[in-house]
Amino acid sequence: MPTKCLYDEDFVEWTKSAAEALREGRLDQADLALVAMEIEDMGKRDQRSAENNMRVLLQHLLKWRFQSERRSSSWKRSIIEHRRRLELLFRDSPSLRGTVNGEMEGIYRKAVRDARLETGLASFPERCPWSVNEILDSEFFLD
Repeated sequence: MPTKCLYDEDFVEWTKSAAEALREGRLDQADLALVAMEIEDMGKRDQRSAENNMRVLLQHLLKWRFQSERRSSSWKRSIIEHRRRLELLFRDSPSLRGTVNGEMEGIYRKAVRDARLETGLASFPERCPWSVNEILDSEFFLD
């Protein structure tokens, strides 16, 4: 099956075929433009994952802090889980921490939007009241 068609028909099989061609030095059989695009997409996918995990983490920290009377074990588990996911992403790709830090304003706005929808509260701080180090600290807000 031609590479372009295999890419469109069975992505996983295309990845195996392209990787094999690259390992064996058969560059003419690997669509290098598609390979390059997929490598870029892998980085974007990890960046989106880090931003989404930070948004959910912030959302639950906001609820934990500003709706303390409704604290639940599911919020606590979510906080722990999203911290763990971010820790793994940052361990594998340390530059993602800086990227997420640079995007915190937008991530925080989305977390506030989501927290407002879930809680009905309107009185969250306009700017994120915590540093990235505090947000990621396993002891932060889990009293």
